[in-house]
Amino acid sequence: MDRTNNVVELRNVAIYHSDGDSRRIKSDDELVLSDVNLTVASGELVYFIGRVGSGKSTLLKTLYAEVQLLEGEGRVAGMDLRRLRRGDIPHLRRRMGIVFQDYQLLDDRNAFFNLYDVMKATGWKKEADIRRRIDEVLSVAGLSNKAYKMPHELSGGEQQRLVIARALLNAPRLLLADEPTGNLDPVTADGIMRLFREIAASGCAIIMSTHNTALIEQFPARTILFSKGKITEIDVEKSFSEE
Repeated sequence: MDRTNNVVELRNVAIYHSDGDSRRIKSDDELVLSDVNLTVASGELVYFIGRVGSGKSTLLKTLYAEVQLLEGEGRVAGMDLRRLRRGDIPHLRRRMGIVFQDYQLLDDRNAFFNLYDVMKATGWKKEADIRRRIDEVLSVAGLSNKAYKMPHELSGGEQQRLVIARALLNAPRLLLADEPTGNLDPVTADGIMRLFREIAASGCAIIMSTHNTALIEQFPARTILFSKGKITEIDVEKSFSEE
């Protein structure tokens, strides 16, 4: 695989739960995952599956530097996770988008200003550029006519689309989604997955953790199984055909 096309590269990585900010592994740190080797290229959709507590969310947190990488080599969106300093973390996160299951929208402002405030906080200056970009991401997310709706006036699916629009504001190279369809009905989840496919087709890599095997069967893509402290790429279509 062409390394220049890789948005994520993990080699011989071990991931630990740690209570401190030390860059060294301590005796009381809990090993979560070991021997992690993973590459994700631009435009790829990759699923993380596995039981609760198997390390999916911890690996996602490592990719956006909420959990420190203490062992192995890791690069995300061109940045070295082992050499990352605290002041570098905002720069890393501007190169990616993060979609949470619980939305984390600001309830006291409408959809437009949920996006506007993020853009101001991440360094956008020109009002015309801000408004143009908001119009673009709302259109991609299918919310062009919802800009001035308050979050409570949006359905669950529309709120998730707004979260996705927020994640796309800075034209990320990577989108991380932690159980993004977990609270949605099947029809709405189907719409979110179609949107993810469109985003991936534009060149943005997507890593999505999920328990929804029906969605994986309907929208097949590379699938990484988390089990017993290891990760393994599996052939989901073969697994389904054998059931």
